Amino acid sequence: MSRYSILIDVSKCSGCHNCFLACRDEYYGNDYPGYSAAQPLNGQFWMQVREIERGSYPKPKLSYIPIPCQHCESAPCIDAAKDGAVYRRADGIVMIDPEKARGQQGIVNACPYRVIFWNEELQIPQKCTLCAHRLDSGEKMPRCVEACPTGALLFGDLDDPKSDIAKRMAELSTEDFHPEFDTEPLVKYVGIPKRFIAGEVVLKDCQAECARDVPVTLEYDGRQIETTTDIFGDFEFEDLKANSSYRVIIKKAGYEVKEIPVTLKKDVNLGEVVLEPAR
Repeated sequence: MSRYSILIDVSKCSGCHNCFLACRDEYYGNDYPGYSAAQPLNGQFWMQVREIERGSYPKPKLSYIPIPCQHCESAPCIDAAKDGAVYRRADGIVMIDPEKARGQQGIVNACPYRVIFWNEELQIPQKCTLCAHRLDSGEKMPRCVEACPTGALLFGDLDDPKSDIAKRMAELSTEDFHPEFDTEPLVKYVGIPKRFIAGEVVLKDCQAECARDVPVTLEYDGRQIETTTDIFGDFEFEDLKANSSYRVIIKKAGYEVKEIPVTLKKDVNLGEVVLEPAR
């Protein structure tokens, strides 16, 4: 039996919103009896593209996270629904029956990801169906995946070891969006933005030249990550845990060692770190 999923690589998403537009084109004003009622013009985003801003000048970062229904294996919306109004298909897709769900606004409130929307006119909850109507008619993928120009969205059968998605997930370290919700989502992610530490090394007795290839070490929890400064003297450590303590250590032959403690309550740019000549 198939178990369908989307693997979303955040690092490949350019924020073009093609997935959002394709979804709107597929569902706005279009009824698919037995699958979904027409999506209204305003207020519904079955595929969202969320902007995540990190850091600050001169080291800002901007990432985009596509967010469809997560099609959870432990779906709170199913538990909140009455009379089987929300159900999971054999292939893992979580569906809302547009007839049985009429008047059940509690289904909207049950979703911790906020990807179920209330249609005021029809008095029904609505969300992404993973284009179940297309898949059942023989199409290979949902419209959002088909429209993605960068390959940020990959669709397939998790239970088929020969599928591209199964192969990619075996190669990559995937994660859930908001794992604290503990819903076992079938939609998986790669590259969700985390905290970073950045800075620029400056040699006090040679400030007219960039301090390239200077070793920089990050220590935390008894572990170390090592890097070197680039041609501009800049360094950066990515994918760090929020609210954790770190120590940045900069060593260069002929200069005093610099150690800087950092607690990552937010992204940190250390700015210019000046190394003094050794005495």
